[in-house]
Amino acid sequence: MSCSKQWIRSALASFMVCAWGVAVFAEEWPATPPAEAPAHWGPVSANFEEIPYPYPVHFLELNRFGQDMRMAYMDVPPATRANGQTVLIQHGMNFYSEAYTTTINALAAEGFRVLALDRIGFGKSSKPEIPYNFSFVAANTKALLDELNIDEVAIVGHSMGGMVVSRFAMLYPDITSHVVFVNQIGLTDQRQSRPWSDPYVGELGVSTYQSILRGHRRYFPDAWPPAHLEFVRRQFGQTMSGEWPRLAMVRRLQGDMMYNDPVVYDWQHISSKALILAGEEDGLAENFPALVRHVNSELQNSTILLYPGVGHAPQIEIPDQFHADLVRFLKSDPDEPASAWK
Repeated sequence: MSCSKQWIRSALASFMVCAWGVAVFAEEWPATPPAEAPAHWGPVSANFEEIPYPYPVHFLELNRFGQDMRMAYMDVPPATRANGQTVLIQHGMNFYSEAYTTTINALAAEGFRVLALDRIGFGKSSKPEIPYNFSFVAANTKALLDELNIDEVAIVGHSMGGMVVSRFAMLYPDITSHVVFVNQIGLTDQRQSRPWSDPYVGELGVSTYQSILRGHRRYFPDAWPPAHLEFVRRQFGQTMSGEWPRLAMVRRLQGDMMYNDPVVYDWQHISSKALILAGEEDGLAENFPALVRHVNSELQNSTILLYPGVGHAPQIEIPDQFHADLVRFLKSDPDEPASAWK
């Protein structure tokens, strides 16, 4: 057996154990989240050392703003005959690459090579206190592609990840074949509706179990998926970590990035074939359908597909339909008009 086949079998076996463990654990979650955090929940480390990922985690060494830092990523080979395409997944603000395991597996099963990274400040990556901006994030992503000698990529961004892929597609059109916005946030320029606030002023560490849970419940307009409480546990666990003051500051700086570096002016410059793929009942933005239709009108070559009755995380709520549509778009000819895709 070749080394590559051995690695694939080993990775798939590891994932099956991990997936089985999650499934068993999910049965223990209550149908309705408890009003208070369970007493047995403990601290979660700053860099998720105790959180298993389904595939081997690698690190890209970077030096930014005069600091050494590491960006974690998974490089997942096709689980079937390779189709020659690479897809890169950008996660949301309250997530990291591991949270998109179902999407990674769905794409790998269709012959894609899948890159899923933890941006600097998230997951298993470094958590520096720096002036975050989306061009910094896009440059780090490009550095990873250069390190892996990848000269063409399709990019998929969920939630805050949609802001990241907006900037990436604008800056690096020559290597971006497809771009997919999944319930993107940052749909308006917030500077026009509220004044700037200093991230270094005010009390840190104010996140509570209830506030974190409320944030996650907003993702789902209908039924709460019980296993999703694990993501609440992890986020709340970090507030009990001795690193929490620094982690809270990093979150503030990332929030400052979304305010100070809007991507609403990037869309008109994106020429890559684009798809807005989203749950229509997104509770994170008022009048979400109208806002994403505006994004669609700004993009040069795009189309839109909205799911009625679905919220902020269609990859969780309707995974089969979502992944079928995502795969179909990513396999479409990048040189054909997006309007012909449907």
